[in-house]
Amino acid sequence: MRFRLLAAVALLSLAACKQQPSSELPGAVNGARILAANGDEWLSYGRTYDEQRNSPLDQINQGTVKNLGLAWFADLDTARGQEATPLAIDGKIYITTAWSKAKAYDAVTGKLEWEYDPKVPGERGVAACCDVVNRGMAAWGDKLFMGTLDGRLVALDRKTGKEVWSVVTLDQSKPYTITGAPRVIDGKVIIGNGGAEMGVRGFLTAYDADTGKELWRFYSVPDEPGKNTADHLKKAEATWKGEWWKQGAGGTMWDAMAYDPELDLLYVGVGNGSPWNQYYRSQGEGDNLYLSSIVAIRPKTGEYVWHFQTTPGETWDYTATQHIMLADLTIDGAKRKVLMQAPKNGFFFVLDRTNGKLISAKNFVPVNWATGFDVATGRPIENPESRYYRSGKVWLGSPGPIGAHNWHPMAYDPLEGLVYIPAINSAFPFLHKPDWKPNKHGFNVGLDLAAGAMPADAKIRAGAIAATTGELIAWDPVAQKPRWKIKFPGAWNGGLLATAGKLLFQGNMAGEFNAYDTATGKKLWSFDAQTGVVAPPSTFRVNGEQYVAVLAGWGGAWPISAGVVAEPQGPIRNHSRLLVFKIGGKGKLPDPGPYNLPPLDPPAKTGTADQIADGARNYGQFCSVCHGDSGVGTGVTRDLRRAGSLGDAKIWNQIVIGGALKANGMISWKEELSDQQAENIRHYVINRAHQDKALGMK
Repeated sequence: MRFRLLAAVALLSLAACKQQPSSELPGAVNGARILAANGDEWLSYGRTYDEQRNSPLDQINQGTVKNLGLAWFADLDTARGQEATPLAIDGKIYITTAWSKAKAYDAVTGKLEWEYDPKVPGERGVAACCDVVNRGMAAWGDKLFMGTLDGRLVALDRKTGKEVWSVVTLDQSKPYTITGAPRVIDGKVIIGNGGAEMGVRGFLTAYDADTGKELWRFYSVPDEPGKNTADHLKKAEATWKGEWWKQGAGGTMWDAMAYDPELDLLYVGVGNGSPWNQYYRSQGEGDNLYLSSIVAIRPKTGEYVWHFQTTPGETWDYTATQHIMLADLTIDGAKRKVLMQAPKNGFFFVLDRTNGKLISAKNFVPVNWATGFDVATGRPIENPESRYYRSGKVWLGSPGPIGAHNWHPMAYDPLEGLVYIPAINSAFPFLHKPDWKPNKHGFNVGLDLAAGAMPADAKIRAGAIAATTGELIAWDPVAQKPRWKIKFPGAWNGGLLATAGKLLFQGNMAGEFNAYDTATGKKLWSFDAQTGVVAPPSTFRVNGEQYVAVLAGWGGAWPISAGVVAEPQGPIRNHSRLLVFKIGGKGKLPDPGPYNLPPLDPPAKTGTADQIADGARNYGQFCSVCHGDSGVGTGVTRDLRRAGSLGDAKIWNQIVIGGALKANGMISWKEELSDQQAENIRHYVINRAHQDKALGMK
């Protein structure tokens, strides 16, 4: 009897333990801990729910930063783009890397605590528009949460790195991916997805942090009329034309989220249309809600509350998935609860976050698709020529699809009242593609992607390089103008961190990791990272010592797709590492030695003019987004001008048509290309290699 009683008590105790939310366990990460964050830890993607990426720590400041040195570093095993924000919790650092891997380190010593590999199939890489990257994890209770490139949401035990649960969040037969970091609000893990370039329908899903059970799903664009049950989707139907649902329609929510616990509103950025070209997506008509919008929803239920559309009827890949930031600003003498965003379309938006009303919008880089925004209506004053599908002519749009600002996070300094923007100056030749039809694999955007290929002309290339730059802009969101700017060669400059030490940290493509004066932009400190740095830093304190951590590793959309313009000085080494700094750090990176890709040494040209022309068309349509514009690869992915298979038609065919390298991300293109078309691409690349060699290109 006594044994039975003890057993019953034990079972009841076990049941009580199982029912206890993990957020109530000792040492758990929960909403109260995130809200009370004092800077010692970095608990969430943007540190706090408002996503300001500002730290109150000031041990590393303008007076001490000259003594900042490398405390330790860790080499990574994925030589692709590194974009994650390191989390710092209880003296440990947690990161994700390319190919959706995760690692944990002792924050002081750099000792590897555990690592996790979800074993994403290599062929999934073809579904990723913008490299096989991952931007980080979320923490809640005793777990960490991350998305994988093939669409899983995984919960890991924070102490051991063991998988606790895993759910497939999407239809894996479709070209969806996950690259963004989840957020957790009151035990709900919220995750979006990408894939609008390929042809999918966007949605956001919430899962129970303890069990992985799906709690709600929010769709950003309507399904076929008659199938929409949510009120916001029924209202959106009238803003679409034709049979948009057959092509997915787009609207993927792949990155930006912010949360206001007082209003209990989750703000999410919605992406571009699928295809980009509105002529094919919606007969060239309608606002196409809720593409390129900021949407406010209830995190408990997924209920729509309000929206603001940054680019009605978007047709240029002007996503609104870029960093969303919350702050309280004094505007015209009144305190306003605002939401701020600098999306791809080049305008800096300040919204009332209680209702979504536009307060102001000014362009932060030169734009030509619109002349401004009408604050009364909240709509752009659009340039009619920008609707390229009406004229059938090439329209050189600025910004281009890479955007005036991409995924790289901004930072906010309340002391200076400035938002710091990693901005981009770029243009793109938009050209409607007559009789376009979607393909099973690759970009499905409705444009002639071969039309704007960079010619083998030194002057034209030099002009394009000079016009394509990056900028670090200190933007006054109240006055809606810059206070200072720093210009960089090459567009891709890194995410940001601002601190109470009056420092702004940022990496760039030149391999520098820098600290600037937040008030003036003066460079106060620099570290040679030996590779491009695009990931945003984080900072934390352990045992009274402040640290700064950042992932280094060159990659992402711009380096893999833009070719000669992406890296005007030539290929950049990818040496992926986690770098951790502190005052008095004495660590040193090993000497990297010289870095050069193999010289251009192409086989003899044997292709006819017609073969080369056909190869150019298909290279632009199917190959350029991963292997570089005009055949100019940057070394992040394979530079085909230097490929060993270039001189062997049989091996080339085995790769392009046979899928011999699918495990490395190079799938078979037999459903899009014939054997002869694949061979013509080889002739085109050989021809480009000869042209580039004659120009003396690297």
